[in-house]
Amino acid sequence: MKKSQSCLFPKLRLIRNNFFLYFEKIITFEQNRNTMSVTRFSISLEKELLDELDDFVKDNNFTNRSQALRHLIEKNIVEKKWHCNNIVAGAIVMIYDHHKKEIAVKSNEIQHDYFESILSAQHFHLNHNVCFEIIAVKGKANTLTELSDKLISIKGIKHGKLIMSKTE
Repeated sequence: MKKSQSCLFPKLRLIRNNFFLYFEKIITFEQNRNTMSVTRFSISLEKELLDELDDFVKDNNFTNRSQALRHLIEKNIVEKKWHCNNIVAGAIVMIYDHHKKEIAVKSNEIQHDYFESILSAQHFHLNHNVCFEIIAVKGKANTLTELSDKLISIKGIKHGKLIMSKTE
């Protein structure tokens, strides 16, 4: 398999790194006239792994195991796209002290260097001293990671995080 294909068709790893999901096609059916097809498959798990899956379902308020597995598979695909440096969209969130003016100046300079990746920025005042900033971004995963690392590493940023998702 070519490298580009391995990025498009990642091995699915769920719950634990050493757990692989193997598909067994049983039946395909149509849910609505919109023809969203769903494939049913069986899965065999050790009891303690199944218990962990059930805890994950409960802790995250999923309706059922299928929904939880769908979420984990999508998460894995998105993370694989980050590693393959595909185009992704996301948000950089930061919390910082409003009275440290150099934070805003440095953040603004960095954002201007990455203007092609920034879709929008919102600034909120959580209280008199603390600001919350959300920067919507879209671009190659490595570029967005680089941007977020530069912003979050500004001295005085109390908390920062990059959240990315696939664009398709």
